[in-house]
Amino acid sequence: MRFLLDTEQRAFADSLNALLTAADTPGVVREWSRGEHARGRALWSRIAEAGVFALAVPEAYEGLGPRPVELAVAFVELGRHAVPGPLAETVTAAALIREAGPAKRLLPALASGESMATVAYEGSYAPDGDAADVRLSLAPDGLRLAPGHDAVRPSLDPARRLTRLTPGGELLAVGPPVPQALLWARLATAAQALGVGLALLDRTVAYVGQRTQFGVPVGSFQAVKHRLADAKIALEFARPLVLGAAVTMTPADVAAAKASACEAAYRAARAALQLHGAIGYTAEYDLSLWLTKARALRTAWGTPAQCRADVLAARP
Repeated sequence: MRFLLDTEQRAFADSLNALLTAADTPGVVREWSRGEHARGRALWSRIAEAGVFALAVPEAYEGLGPRPVELAVAFVELGRHAVPGPLAETVTAAALIREAGPAKRLLPALASGESMATVAYEGSYAPDGDAADVRLSLAPDGLRLAPGHDAVRPSLDPARRLTRLTPGGELLAVGPPVPQALLWARLATAAQALGVGLALLDRTVAYVGQRTQFGVPVGSFQAVKHRLADAKIALEFARPLVLGAAVTMTPADVAAAKASACEAAYRAARAALQLHGAIGYTAEYDLSLWLTKARALRTAWGTPAQCRADVLAARP
């Protein structure tokens, strides 16, 4: 089966790619990593104006969704450009907030980009809690609107700033739809990881075509070609799984897409690091922004082992 985007979906992806290419996202990411959010929030607003976050918000609350296929298309581009911020968490929040009162109060601002959200189980770390306006805590008694957060802790991905949310706060729902929200979180993460992997592959192919050894480009060496081909095959195998999961939105399909896309991005990251050599380790080199993101996304919202276990558990 082939999953092909229609004309409107391809145009949507192209428009996002153009917007993000002009935005100097590496510079935005580095500022975000230092806790400087001004340019990141401006970029967030432009992404929201393109309709990205509205795709996860129902039309009843000024959204365009739910439209998981278009959201997956968008998140591939966000990953391709290493956009910082609680992207998957904002989508997850939109899926968690379903009570009419809180939804009417909070969801329009998420759809418009006026607010960004983070989500975490009580006691665990929430990404970008210092930047988020809506901090949702999955507490034992239900979904709560956390009143604050503690100090920022370092993360493997410097642009993924971790905090613990303050306990307590307004109770938004007693029985939030956690399983449904997890589907959206994993789908968004899988699509973002796919974009990260594609960017790593593109950058590495360009680099080995320019770097020479023994008077020829290193990209002409058979061992290098094999390494890049393996990364390419893994990413191309993951792409239809991500799009197929966006169509079905079943737990097994989404878990399979998450495992496949994140493992493919991680493989691309390992290949990129090896083929770039020592320069790939340096934080000053832009490649590091994608390398660290691939590693962080691999375990976000379910490790590969957890996702595979969910796929096996769904088998008859």
